[in-house]
This record gives sequence, C-alpha cells and structure tokens, in this order.
Amino acid sequence: MRPNHVKRAWKEKKQTVGGWISCDSVYVAEMMARTGFDWLCIDMQHGLLDYNDVRDMLPAISTTDTMPFVRVPWNEPYLIMKVLDAGAYGVIVPLVNNRAEAEKAVAACRYPQDGIRSFGPIRAGMYGGRGYAKYANDEVACIAMIETAEALANLDEICTTPGLDAIYIGPSDLAFAIGLQAAGDNSDPKHVETVNHIYATARKHGIAVGMHTGSLEYTKRYLDQGFDMVMLGSDTAFLGRLAGMELREAREATGTSRVEPGEDYS
Repeated sequence: MRPNHVKRAWKEKKQTVGGWISCDSVYVAEMMARTGFDWLCIDMQHGLLDYNDVRDMLPAISTTDTMPFVRVPWNEPYLIMKVLDAGAYGVIVPLVNNRAEAEKAVAACRYPQDGIRSFGPIRAGMYGGRGYAKYANDEVACIAMIETAEALANLDEICTTPGLDAIYIGPSDLAFAIGLQAAGDNSDPKHVETVNHIYATARKHGIAVGMHTGSLEYTKRYLDQGFDMVMLGSDTAFLGRLAGMELREAREATGTSRVEPGEDYS
C-alpha cells in the first residue's frame, strides 16, 4: 500500500506543512498539490465543497506526492467512510468534545476488528494500491479538532483515545470557547496560554498536534514551537492576498485610481 508519509513523519518527530482547499476547482486543487505541500486538506465543513467536489479533487491531488486529507462537516461515520473510500488518506473531524466522540471518529476510520469501517474502497484501493485492506488501518490518519470548552475540559481523555493520530487546533472557535472574539491568528495572552496548554497536553500523551493559521508569520511561529502539522494558508486566501497586494502596489506606483462605474441606463 502507498505509505502515508505525513503520518510516518509525525512518528519520526518530523514537522509537516499543509495547505487548505476551499473553492470548488479541480484545477486549483491540482495546482496547490504541485506547489509542494506535505498535505492538502479539502474542506467540506466551511469550504464551498460537497462530496462530488471531493471525489473529483482527490485524483487531482493524487498526481503528486502530497497527501490528501479531508475535513468532514461533522462526526458522521458514513461520511468519514465515504471520503476514505474516495481516496482520502486522512480525515480531520471538527468539534470533537470528549472521549466518546473521539472514539466514534476513530472507529469510522478503521476496518474491523479495530473499528466499524465498512469495506468498499472503490477508489482508495486503486490509489492506495496492493495491500490497502491489510494496511489501511495503519496508514489512514484520524485527526480530531480541539476547539470547544468541552474539549478543553476533556483534553487528556481525547488525547489518550486509542487509534487517534493527531489533534488539530481550530483557533477561531477556540477563541469563542474561552470568551474571545473569533480570530485565526491570535496573540491574545489568554488564547496563547490555551494553545500552549493544548500543545503541552498532546506532547505529554505522545500524540501529534496541528495548528490552523492564516499567515506565514504564524506558520513560522508554530513550527518554531514544535507543532507537527501547520496549515500555511488556503487557496482563496493566497489568491485574494496576492491579488490585493499587487493591485495596491500597481495603483500606488502609477497613481492610477479605480475606475468608477458609469451610469446604469437599463
């Protein structure tokens, strides 16, 4: 079976940098994969994507060595199984609050006797290759998001869930959980303290820990701290940021102002 080099990197204490796919474009997914990210996550929770988009994007990412992950919209076993059958090599499950919910996510990612995943890797078997059924339980990554007050209260029991490969911090919802305004890149001391607590707890229990960011500055910050998986940015954010920056520079350099729309004669 094709190895999950990201999951193996975590076991070897190596760090990984990923990207995020939010827009419904197979071309963008393939382009992002060819950029050289260790992993790419197709976002079904907050992105503009459904299963049909995921089904088409996974083969595009598979033209490269980038590992394809999917963030499912909810901790639903049938949906987790379906994206795995389509070829996802990792599943990020949002809003995991306790040990029982973490166990539910893990069970959906594992074939019996380790879980309840039903057998039918219709595309995963082609992508994963010979031995998929035998080794999938070892290679597929199950990742639980830590982003609620309940998850913080149950952090130790989540991190010690058998079969869970990593936890992943959702910084905006985490801000809500501790009484702050939502912000992806957050330097509020209370937020920083909470992130540090999550990181230290993951380290204590020997589980990989990831962080969602929205800038190079914060990606470097969390890599320097030692996070195992850090998300550098999303497709739409990269597009908007570079387009906006270069447009402003072009206008400032030439003194060109924005053309105002003319009168509507309709």
